[in-house]
Amino acid sequence: MKKTLIIVVGFIIFKSGFGQEQPKSFSLQEAINYALENNRTAINAARDIDAAEKQKWETTATGLPQVSASVEYNNWLKQQVTLLDLDLDGSNEEYIFSQKQSMTATATLSQKIFDGSYIVGLQSAKVFLEISKNAKIKTDLDIRKAVIEAYGNVLLSEESIVILNRNIEVLEKNLLETQKIYDNGLGEEESVEQLQITLSSVKSNLNNVERLKTLAYQMLNINLGLDVYDTIILTDNLEVLTAQNISLSILDIDNNPESTIDYLIAQNDTKSKELQLKLEKSKALPTLNAFINGGYVGYGAKEFNFANNNQDWFGSSLLGVTLDIPIFSSGMRSASTQRAKINLEKSKTELTETEQRIKLEIASAKSDYQFAIEDYENKKQNLNLAERIETKNQTKFFEGIGSSFELRQAQTQLYTAQQELLQAMLDVINTKATLETALNTTILN
Repeated sequence: MKKTLIIVVGFIIFKSGFGQEQPKSFSLQEAINYALENNRTAINAARDIDAAEKQKWETTATGLPQVSASVEYNNWLKQQVTLLDLDLDGSNEEYIFSQKQSMTATATLSQKIFDGSYIVGLQSAKVFLEISKNAKIKTDLDIRKAVIEAYGNVLLSEESIVILNRNIEVLEKNLLETQKIYDNGLGEEESVEQLQITLSSVKSNLNNVERLKTLAYQMLNINLGLDVYDTIILTDNLEVLTAQNISLSILDIDNNPESTIDYLIAQNDTKSKELQLKLEKSKALPTLNAFINGGYVGYGAKEFNFANNNQDWFGSSLLGVTLDIPIFSSGMRSASTQRAKINLEKSKTELTETEQRIKLEIASAKSDYQFAIEDYENKKQNLNLAERIETKNQTKFFEGIGSSFELRQAQTQLYTAQQELLQAMLDVINTKATLETALNTTILN
């Protein structure tokens, strides 16, 4: 019994220690690659391409031979009577020309020979597939940018927590020393209170950042396509990513809107409007279709004998061609064509507007990225100065030649500089991602 109990307990410990799934770890690039495969929006965008492929074949198949078959069974509950005056003397006699029961089996092969709308439909299906593929690229670019921003927000909160904890440790040490000085009658109570105010403020900021960190991780999980409560580990840090994302060569890339995905999507819209105009014009063309069918019919007087081997079946076959010629539509086709022309002109204007907007977005993204790099360098210098100022004021305060108010000002200035530098790092990463998205220069794996 004891051995059995030991084995069961050991198995439970093994399962709890080793059977649990280990948290996933991601570098930034690994997170991007994972999201492009598992993000729910990306998955649906890929499905849209598959659906467009099926729709393309569906459209193509309408112009290929079509075969249909039908079986019809009729049973007259009361047969139809026909009156005939065979003697031409005005006396009509009743005749029934149909059998009480009949069964007909028919197969038909039909084929389009000429249909202008079918030709336009094939072109439209190809454009629709192109639209779906461009939409997938656009989705992937947006997901990449969202993952970079979410990943950066997590790192920002992690770095902020480290810095805030370090500040709290220094403040608590200063407060303890100041309290001893005051207890020995060598300092003022205000000095203790100033440090207490500063410490309380920093602790409050720490609590807030810890809550934001939880939300940042959850947002990143959503972008990755994970469960919102999954535990993940990030292997990159903010400083290294910032250094990796400082690349002034990207500023030299030409502002060519025609290579961007937004321009290609707008161009797709113009193509679809051109095809709509072709479709309206094609409605004025004749359509030509051919068909051939064959079938058998059997008759029964009273009982259902169609399954018997001796049932007589009479065959028939028919070949036909149908030519439909539109002649007069009271101006309906003309109005539809004119409306399609107007929509095409609107689309061309929107394409020009998109081109100009993209030029402005690229120029603005380049400016923001350049400023982010300059601001980052400036914030690094400001932090160095703030650290020196805070150190000097701390020395002066404990030597009795500086006031607690001056020390608190220096500490507040230091804490602000710390957060501004972290934000400047994040801005470098995010503005680089925005510029890459605007230029559409990123190769998506």
